[in-house]
Amino acid sequence: MGKRKDLTKEQILLAMRNTKSNRAAARYLNCSYIHYKTWAKRYHEFEGGRSLFEVHLNQRGVGIPKFLGGVRGRKSKWDILDVIEGRISVNHFKPGEIKDKMVDAGLLKEECDMCGFQERRVRDYKIPLILNFRDNNSNHYNFGNVRFLCYNCYFLNIGNIFNNQDIKQLETHTPTRGTSDEIDFQLDDYQLKQLEKLGLFQPPKPDDGSEFISRI
Repeated sequence: MGKRKDLTKEQILLAMRNTKSNRAAARYLNCSYIHYKTWAKRYHEFEGGRSLFEVHLNQRGVGIPKFLGGVRGRKSKWDILDVIEGRISVNHFKPGEIKDKMVDAGLLKEECDMCGFQERRVRDYKIPLILNFRDNNSNHYNFGNVRFLCYNCYFLNIGNIFNNQDIKQLETHTPTRGTSDEIDFQLDDYQLKQLEKLGLFQPPKPDDGSEFISRI
């Protein structure tokens, strides 16, 4: 592991101007909270004054938007860049919400970063992709650190997707049919043609008697 980089007073002041708390400032500088705290306590607003860490304390969260309330439980609007650049804590949101925002904003391409896989499941139009953090820190959504990996590339390059218990359940699972939980859906002509090309669908034979006419 490389040596942690020293933080200058100018860097900390810049982070303070762009954030509302010490924790957000640490994320802004892409470092741990403990590392940020160590350096922020070394610098003071003026000689004999409070440390920059004390100046930026915000235990009540004054000025930080609250996204967990809203009218009838709806979340307030928020900018994905505020999360990526550390001005808003990722802890306010579920990972799926951040991921969807990044995809919608064109900041994260919905395909495997390694092999380019992007094929969607016909049933629900989902792509088998896993969100991966290059530095293994799931709080760092900064540019270049997050990417999508397909199940195959994740397994080959990162590690197991399922634990032993998951695999056991998958291998012993028997799909149920004819129950109320069975998924019912219809395919359009384009989807049927794609399945036919893949050999997964065969058009029904005509029932007008032509199937009995000799082609010789």
